[in-house]
Amino acid sequence: MKKYFILKLFAFAFAINANAQLNIDTVLANIAKNNKTIQAEKQYWEAQNLQYKTGLTPHNPTAEYDFLSGSPSNAGNQQEFTISQSFDFPTAYVKKNQLANQKIIQSEYQFTAKRQDVLLEAKKVCIALVYHNKMQTILEQRKKNTEKLLSDFQIRLDKGEGNIMDVNKAQLQLIEIKKEFQKNISAINQLNQKLIELNGGITVSFPDTIYPMLPIIPAFEQLEKDYESADPLLKILQQEKLIAQKQIEVSKAMWLPKTEVGYHYQGILGQTYNGIHTGITIPLWENKNTAKQKQAQLLFTDFELQAHLNEHYFHIKHIYEKYANLKIVLGEYQTAFRSISYTTLLSKSLASGQISTIEYFMEMSYYYNAYNNFFEMEREYYSVIAELYKYTL
Repeated sequence: MKKYFILKLFAFAFAINANAQLNIDTVLANIAKNNKTIQAEKQYWEAQNLQYKTGLTPHNPTAEYDFLSGSPSNAGNQQEFTISQSFDFPTAYVKKNQLANQKIIQSEYQFTAKRQDVLLEAKKVCIALVYHNKMQTILEQRKKNTEKLLSDFQIRLDKGEGNIMDVNKAQLQLIEIKKEFQKNISAINQLNQKLIELNGGITVSFPDTIYPMLPIIPAFEQLEKDYESADPLLKILQQEKLIAQKQIEVSKAMWLPKTEVGYHYQGILGQTYNGIHTGITIPLWENKNTAKQKQAQLLFTDFELQAHLNEHYFHIKHIYEKYANLKIVLGEYQTAFRSISYTTLLSKSLASGQISTIEYFMEMSYYYNAYNNFFEMEREYYSVIAELYKYTL
């Protein structure tokens, strides 16, 4: 029975099931739809995109009317009416539209980056829940086994075949297990509450004890290349550079003359005059230093882009090395737990009197501490992989 339990624990630790992947994917899909932060972010960028599309048309037309009464009274009255429309140079409208389109493209990447942050947090919560759900299974079994052991010791004591020390040790061990049991339940409840929060306050349950299916993880160079090609933060900075370039083009276009055309009417002393109103504005001082400022902004965005590429490379490299090291250690744990029937040996040794009760509990504590460390490392392993594949969320 003990041997079967160890094999069952081992199966929990290493089994990979497509249903777990489906469940996590379902949870993440619900959170992507219900999360309040994602909803707010989407609405914000929709509003920003509308703002980007404003100011791309000509200015409002202007209508003016003047009535001038003459003095003395026989001098007559004078009336003037003008309606006009001003225009930037046609190139300016083209450049402004191109600038707005680049900002709209960037907003999509900014929304994607925020969504990925939320979904990565949610995925890590799911991974933590898998860990604690697995721990709960083990703690329940340990609690059950220790309660049985305590009952056996108590029966032997009542028959005069045991001693009170064994009963006391079993009671203390049971108290410690119950403490860990309740602590783990509390952690599960808190994580479930966090998942509900991320799901927009809508109840969601995640009782899984199996981690999601792992993708085939390529060599670092390929993974870094894949990440870089899809990283929204990188695309945001690349768009920022394009936007700075377009802003330079807009500022140069605004140096070109503005025109004004319209209709002009004048009535004076019983005579009327009709004609065309035209004008031109030469921007000699209004846009001074604008192009220089935009050029400096472009240089800044280029430096920022290069800094991100450098930081991004070493950040992914650090995570990948962490993943590789965890994979090695987990493999060693796997080999050890497969080859050792530790609890079975301890139970037989205790039953045959080869070890004392205190030795039995000390060795069991050592064994389960090792198993707990393995579970914690396993959780970290899957969390690291989730970070490596954040760009796919």
